[in-house]
Amino acid sequence: MTRLIRNIAGGLVAGATLALGAAAQAQETVKLTILGIGDIYEFSDKDGVGGVARLNAVARAERAANPNTLYVFDGDMLSPSLLSGFDKGQNMIDLTNIVPFDIAVPGNHEFDFGMDNFVEKMKASKYPWAAINITKADGSPLEGLGGVMWKEMAGLRIALIPVAQDTSPEVSDTGDLVFLPTVETAIEAAKAARGEGADLVIGVVQTPMPNDRALIASHAFDVIMSGDDHSYATAYDGVTAYVETGMDGRFIAPLDLYVTIGERRGERHVSWKPNFRFIDSANVEPDPETQALVDAFKAKLDESLNVEIGVTEVTLDSRRNVVRAEEAAIGNLIADAMRAATGADVAITNGGGIRGDRTYEPGTVLTRRDILTELPFGNVTVMTEITGAQILDALENGFSRVEEGAGRFPQVSGLTVVWDPSAEPGSRVVEVKVNGAPLDLNKVYRVATNDYMLAGGDGYAALGGGRVVIDKGNGNLMANDVIDYIAKMGKVTQTVEGRIRRVGE
Repeated sequence: MTRLIRNIAGGLVAGATLALGAAAQAQETVKLTILGIGDIYEFSDKDGVGGVARLNAVARAERAANPNTLYVFDGDMLSPSLLSGFDKGQNMIDLTNIVPFDIAVPGNHEFDFGMDNFVEKMKASKYPWAAINITKADGSPLEGLGGVMWKEMAGLRIALIPVAQDTSPEVSDTGDLVFLPTVETAIEAAKAARGEGADLVIGVVQTPMPNDRALIASHAFDVIMSGDDHSYATAYDGVTAYVETGMDGRFIAPLDLYVTIGERRGERHVSWKPNFRFIDSANVEPDPETQALVDAFKAKLDESLNVEIGVTEVTLDSRRNVVRAEEAAIGNLIADAMRAATGADVAITNGGGIRGDRTYEPGTVLTRRDILTELPFGNVTVMTEITGAQILDALENGFSRVEEGAGRFPQVSGLTVVWDPSAEPGSRVVEVKVNGAPLDLNKVYRVATNDYMLAGGDGYAALGGGRVVIDKGNGNLMANDVIDYIAKMGKVTQTVEGRIRRVGE
């Protein structure tokens, strides 16, 4: 009897072992690599770091090492850059066409030269553009812009969820396009894709980190590749792997997913583990084909831009954290040039339009290249007549999102402003004077600004409520006004002089 029980037990163990072995044999583990990139503003490297030639070299190497590689772009390359001021971003299309993306999501800067230019650049691309939350005004799709992309790769059914930034109409020239809410639209699409049998759901998004956190917390995605914040970051909460893809290809983070495909309770089951890798582009040899085109672009620029226009006698600081948070000498220079060019009472320009992100020490000889690097958007100096009340509303907007580093922070001429950062947005301006006199809310003033802000960009709707004296069609390029101003003066002497002060300063 004991022997019989042992035989039965032995048979059961053997059967179980065979079953486990069959299950083990039925499982398959594959490696999927996701390479994300975004916020590429400079086609060339800077001091041996970044640039499209190094980026393309990495993309080629990743695809060669693993055929199961997805190469995705999460927004912002057509602008702003020095060369884009001339070709409206065509240089980036030419360079990225050499090693095409699997999918590209438009960032807000894809619309800096208008919707028609973006459509033209989509047609010139050798890769597909997509965004599920962009439609025409009537709700119909924008020609050439796709939606959710399905990929069959390594035995996996993969859904790519492309989502643009819903604040794009505030910060760029999107025409009459409609941008649906980024977070809600993305989560809904991700859940729908899962319901349609996606093994992996990958978000390719251009949106700031607070939205990224909401997307991660939804647990609707396996992977999120995100741009917009200009920072490098990776995270994994046990459900969703996240990569913030950085800026200009300086630091590159390929994500490897080791995916196990098998069965659980008779149904297909997919699980995965992430492996984050870090590539410092300083250690990457540029792709020769791309570098040849980069060199050609650089030669074209050098010929016309290395023209000296004047010397700065003061330190000019155009770093992002400065021009978006406080009075800056370079902001004073630009605003003074705009006011001089138009004869306006005051000038207001947005700190986010100043893009050089560098300092110029006293004695630096400034060139046309420097100014066009600082002002790469091709904006035009315009002038409007508005009341003091509208100026106050415009300034309140300018100080409303300083904590976020928003580009709407005002750089001014002809004005002195005291503001309170502890007050609620919309009630932060404490005092305004125009050329030494208190702001008269009922008086009409001539205000020089740029065409982007006049059209309501960066939330400056208050500037558009008056009589336009110089419109976009009749104004000069801001950069040219600044170049001419410096050339006429021969030197730059503007300093931080108290035009913008916080309460108590």
